[in-house]
Amino acid sequence: MFGNIGFPELLIILTIALLVFGPRKLPEVGKSIGKALREFRRTSDEIKEKIEEEIQAEEFKGIKKEIEQDIKDIKESTKPNFTDDIYKDSDKDDEGKKVA
Repeated sequence: MFGNIGFPELLIILTIALLVFGPRKLPEVGKSIGKALREFRRTSDEIKEKIEEEIQAEEFKGIKKEIEQDIKDIKESTKPNFTDDIYKDSDKDDEGKKVA
């Protein structure tokens, strides 16, 4: 988080904070800032987890639709076609013998 802030910059920030808040209030301010940063990090992690869960849920919905379509296609392809059977059997008599 503070990757771009070097030691001289940090020293300047601490000096300004010491002048503004004083030596007695500085530890309290540091604790407050630390708590705020922890809370911010925790909240951002929770939001990131929720977004990832939503993305996974959308992916699962897409997979579910694909599977349902595949099942439908399989059922369609394995469904007996009665009109073909009628045409095949039209040249046979009642006993199943071929009629000339």
